[in-house]
Formats: sequence, structure tokens, C-alpha cells
Amino acid sequence: MKELRIGANDALQRLDRFVGKAVPLLPESLLQKYIRLKRIKVNGRGAKRDTRLNAGDCVQLYINDEFFEAPREENSYLKIAAPKLDLVYEDENILLADKKPGVLCHSAGKWDYNTLIANIQAYAYQKGEWRPREEHAFAPALCNRIDRNTGGIVIAAKNAEALRILNEKIRDREIEKRYLCVVHGRPKPPAGRLEGYLFKDAKRNQVYVRPRPEPGARSAVTDYRTLQSRGGLSLVECTLLTGRTHQIRAQMAHAGWPLLGDGKYGSERQNRRYDETGGQALYSYYLRFDFPSDAGALNYLRGREFRVEDIGFVKKYFG
Repeated sequence: MKELRIGANDALQRLDRFVGKAVPLLPESLLQKYIRLKRIKVNGRGAKRDTRLNAGDCVQLYINDEFFEAPREENSYLKIAAPKLDLVYEDENILLADKKPGVLCHSAGKWDYNTLIANIQAYAYQKGEWRPREEHAFAPALCNRIDRNTGGIVIAAKNAEALRILNEKIRDREIEKRYLCVVHGRPKPPAGRLEGYLFKDAKRNQVYVRPRPEPGARSAVTDYRTLQSRGGLSLVECTLLTGRTHQIRAQMAHAGWPLLGDGKYGSERQNRRYDETGGQALYSYYLRFDFPSDAGALNYLRGREFRVEDIGFVKKYFG
């Protein structure tokens, strides 16, 4: 139990709003439940959530100690009472989640509990598959990341052995990933390979395509094939042979076919024609565990493939 004394600057606040600020890791639904159950009291008595606090009041909190920790990415799962996940596949070792556009994989420099990893960790914690108080180092982790405004399949490891194997397989390119995107124009030829070198400007978080090697530039190879063309747009499938930052977006734009909705590499004027300015039409929709070499505890996944069928921009423009 912890006690908080109300000072002049905290006076006249509602009880629930004061506790929400004082204990930011406590989920809102749990906060309201604890008030109803009288696990949150004022001056030793149960109180309603809209009770106005006065200077000198003592708020007693019968709440687990972990909720009083300073908020950081590693404990943000505590804030989530009902994890929001679109599961593509799950077993005892891995989880495949369909990350929606607009969702961050990890927090971007400040505490944010609305991230994919926080929801995955909250899901595992609430199922009893992950007991962080008993772990010395491991926490469920993402094996790949996708940009905020790109959707698609993200792999999460539920134990240390799975994480080690998957990181190795991704490094050795034994996992095939395909993307769907909508681009302006018609790619010519309709299928082919884009090769070049990508130089990243870290300050601008933007990459530039270079035709030849240069210091700081890394090779980038993307196979593409056009699936449909209609109304000035084309639906294109891309297969990454390398995994560089903004690879598809930068290479397709450099080739003359910028992604619909892409404000960084595309054309604002073209995007406004379709009222698409909220993010690029790009989705990591297909995943295959090739595993030509031994995968140890994950050998059972060899040859398994997974895909997302329901993609908004595909249905909107090519449905």
C-alpha cells in the first residue's frame, strides 16, 4: 500500500484523474475497477471516482508495486488492459501479427504504450506465457520492423531460442517477404529487378538511390511484378532480396513509379488527386519460412507460408 498526500497544486482534482496522473502505468479500466472495489481510498474510506480532493487529503493505493515504476518502453505493457492484436499465426515459440498502418513497432524516442511490441508483451503477460518478474533478461521481441505508415506481417519471438534462430534466418535471408504496393503509372517493363545503392541521411530519415557504390551506401535489390493497372495506378508485388530502410519506396520512386500516398518520396500533387496523403500504399502481405538450412527448434515451420488477404488500398483501387 502506498499513500499520497494531496498538496495545494493537486487540490480540487477528481480522484480518478489524480490517480491516473500519479500512477501513469495503471490502465484506465483497472483504475476504475480499483475505485469500485475500494482498493483506492481517500482518508481511509472508499470514494467515488468523481470525488474532489482537498489539500491535506490522504489517498491510499492498494495497488501492485510494478504500477508505480517510472514509465518506459520496457514496462509499457502494464498500461494495456486489453491488448489489440490482429494475429496471423501463433504457437508456443512465435507470433505473427498483422500490424496496421499508423501503429509504431517500437516507441519513437518517448514513452508510448500504443506500440505493437507493448501489445504483444501485454498479450503474453496476460496469458501467463511470459512472467517478467521471473525473467532476468528475456522479453518477447520483434524480429523485424515495419515503418509506422506501412502495414503487414511482423514476426515476434516468444522465447530466447526462437529469437536467436529467427534473427539468424533473417540475416541469412532464409525468410521470404513480399509486399503489395500501389504506384503511380505503369512500370516498364511490367516485371523486373531494381538494383542500386541506398545512402541514408539519418537527420532527415530519408534514403537516396545511388547508381554506384560510395562510402555509406548499401546495396539494395528488389524484384517486382505488376499485377494490375487501372486509372493511372498499378498494383505491384515486390520481393525484397535485401532489407534496407525505405527500400521499396525509394527505389520505386527513383524508377519513376512513386507509391500512392507517399509524402516523402512521392508527389503531393499526384497524391492529392486521389485524396491519399496519410501514408504510403504499402503492405508486407506475404511471409514464407524457406529454411534451407537447419532451424533447430523451429524446423516445423519450414515451407510454411502466411499472408494477409484483407488490405484496404487493394480493395479500394483494384477490388
